[in-house]
Amino acid sequence: MDLEKAYLLIQSKLLFWLREFIRLLPNIVIASLVLVLGIYVAKLVRKLSARLFHRFTQHDTLTNLFSSFVYLVAIGITLFVALSVLHLGKAVTSLLAGAGIAGIALAFAFQDIAANFMAGILLSIRRPLSIGDLVKSQEIMGKVITINMRDTIIQTFSGQMVIVPNKDIFQNSLENYTRSGVRRFELSVGVSYGDDLEKVKQVAMQAVKKISVLDPNEPPRLFYESFADSSINFILQIWINSTEQPVFLQARSETIMLIKKAFDENDISIPYPIRTLDFGIKGGENLAEVLKNKELDLKGNSYS
Repeated sequence: MDLEKAYLLIQSKLLFWLREFIRLLPNIVIASLVLVLGIYVAKLVRKLSARLFHRFTQHDTLTNLFSSFVYLVAIGITLFVALSVLHLGKAVTSLLAGAGIAGIALAFAFQDIAANFMAGILLSIRRPLSIGDLVKSQEIMGKVITINMRDTIIQTFSGQMVIVPNKDIFQNSLENYTRSGVRRFELSVGVSYGDDLEKVKQVAMQAVKKISVLDPNEPPRLFYESFADSSINFILQIWINSTEQPVFLQARSETIMLIKKAFDENDISIPYPIRTLDFGIKGGENLAEVLKNKELDLKGNSYS
């Protein structure tokens, strides 16, 4: 009897499922057509979005990412429509609720990664730096080697590869030396108080005109800036027509050599630091008296 009841129960279930399948057969056909058509439309939308986004940025990784995101959204819409045609509204609601909860959990778990990822997208759109640019971000200065979606790799002048999160580049100040095509350096020089300052300026300006990488569009500038302990100091501002660090260092070295040679030829001195000790001020002792008394003490000791 138990086997017969089980057989009847299975038979009734199978008949019920068959009737439901036949009843839903038109919906299944429509859902299948919606699914096939949706996949085709999603692929078409992905190609169109890639072409459109490529107009705003030349970053291939970002273009592929954006087009893939659009494709997944289109596929998701297609699946939800297909499930709705099959009258599986509760399943759609459960999927949406689950996706929302999972999205919130992932957002908290990977907020730093998401922040760097979004910063990478914004950097790709705004393009404040490119591969090969000489940049300085906070205390890191060097040449940009790679720009990824999460980080940027900078090679410092000493050869180390530094991985900088895109969030740090986006949120902090960024100096790009390559964009202008020129660089400026400042050189501080001191001359003697006995030198003619007009002559010093004329000789220095004539000397720096011989710099091989001098930018012709930006003339050098000289400003006297302070009375120091043993010299009058001036500052030279010089622009060069290259942003490369070796050229920058070579230009500084060349400037120092030209200034030194020109000053030697025109009897202009760059003084050493001088210190004057005055023992005759109020409350002190005269140096000559101190030395005289010291000499007398030495003689007295020798006689004794």
